[in-house]
Amino acid sequence: MYPTLFQIGNFEISSFGVMVVIAFLVGGEMAARSFDRFGLDREDAWRLVTWCVIGGMLGAKLWYFTELLARSPETLSGQMLSLDFWRSGLTWYGGFAGGVVGGLLGARINNVPIPMLVDLAAPTLAISQALGRIGCFLVGDDYGRVTSLPWGVAFPQGLPPTLERVHPTMLYETLWLGAAGVWLWRRRGVSPFLFGEYLFLAGLGRFWIELLRLNPPALGPLTNAQLAAMLCMLVGGVGWLRAQRARRFTPKHSP
Repeated sequence: MYPTLFQIGNFEISSFGVMVVIAFLVGGEMAARSFDRFGLDREDAWRLVTWCVIGGMLGAKLWYFTELLARSPETLSGQMLSLDFWRSGLTWYGGFAGGVVGGLLGARINNVPIPMLVDLAAPTLAISQALGRIGCFLVGDDYGRVTSLPWGVAFPQGLPPTLERVHPTMLYETLWLGAAGVWLWRRRGVSPFLFGEYLFLAGLGRFWIELLRLNPPALGPLTNAQLAAMLCMLVGGVGWLRAQRARRFTPKHSP
């Protein structure tokens, strides 16, 4: 693991930060190409990705801050002063919610139709999240349970550190979301509701990966992430079925 790539004086360049930048650049270019394909302004794509990234980072950190405040308010002030606090604890459901809010605000400001925005955003979100999870792996954040599998990884400088070999669940999510992103990219202009497919696939992947994680249960045996994942699958699946049904029964006009 490489939490710090290099240091200039007291300023550290973290591997997580670099991966966030790479995810932003790749996601922005993907969105721009999709906008080109459907006759939209590619500059609007970059503006919207910027809004989504800012909203996603704020949402992820705010959710983590709220959870930490609920669990251990007496230690919060000390943790906020550490670098580890700012390069870890980016909850995916908080990031997703913040990214959606940021994207909707950006679409409203730039007059981009919301239905088209959410569909074109689907492959971009999947690939950007996949790249961001590589950053989590490099800093040793969000790993899973102890495992004897040959690809288990120890994170002696992780967040928190562990000398035992654990599931690199961040890379599992990278592989899942990467494959989902390729699928969604090929489904542009074909799917009746591409964002619904993203929600379902992202939720499904997160649900099973969470089985290997260390997060405490929030409702029965289910963690917060699993509850959010189930909601994503439900919304995505129902939305896709309704869109497919509407497409099937839409009257076709002769040219």
